[in-house]
Amino acid sequence: MKEEDQHDCISREDLLEQTRQNIEQFGLQVIMVSSTEYLPSFAYSVGLEKTYKHPEIICFGLSNDLAHKIINDIAEILKKGEAIQSGKVYDEIFNNSRAYFLNVDKRNIPDYFGSALNYYQDKGFDALQLIWTDRNDKFPWEENFEEEFLFIQPLLDRNAEFKFYEPKNLTTFTTKQWLEESKPILRVVHDNDGDWQFLTGDQMPDDIRIVALEELIKSDQTLNNVFDLDYGEEAERSSVGGKWTRYKLEDDEEK
Repeated sequence: MKEEDQHDCISREDLLEQTRQNIEQFGLQVIMVSSTEYLPSFAYSVGLEKTYKHPEIICFGLSNDLAHKIINDIAEILKKGEAIQSGKVYDEIFNNSRAYFLNVDKRNIPDYFGSALNYYQDKGFDALQLIWTDRNDKFPWEENFEEEFLFIQPLLDRNAEFKFYEPKNLTTFTTKQWLEESKPILRVVHDNDGDWQFLTGDQMPDDIRIVALEELIKSDQTLNNVFDLDYGEEAERSSVGGKWTRYKLEDDEEK
């Protein structure tokens, strides 16, 4: 995922130096990642662990201005000597709705905290996810939560073994070779229509089969490494556990 801090073009080294300076001056840096047609926007802090000995904060699906303000407001709470607690409902974070904080599963941290990992190196850190309610003031795990918001606010205290934003029973395309011969998935395509293809590389058109997304992920957890392929992207590897190389799909390529 491409990280932005209100800059269109900034190198990793320049961002790290900027982060260090802002942490020294303000106590934290706020990193913002813009949404795409598929991936949700999110923002997170870097520096709360160093400055206040407090977990970093991440939130999804808010505008850049609101996310930046909320994280800075939380830093002000910490500055006063208070701590944000997981599993507690807060009424003062937003004007007209509730907030809740979840402990981020450490297996989910590498997917979202790139600049924090770059800053802390091998020191490690904890994180809390701020959860907001829908227009009916319902949290995502509550009954009748609005479905349109369900996948723009992934819950990072869970789902480490299934990181995709879609439902587990989503219909996906794979091959007879994977389903019947246990051959590995070496190519994953997320096409412009939103369909997922998990291919062995030796398939013919007649070999295509339909399975639930969860069935593939249960069989091979390393497929989680490409959960954030955007629409119109594909990834290839040479073997299970190998490094994925990502590409943009050619517009005229037929699958």
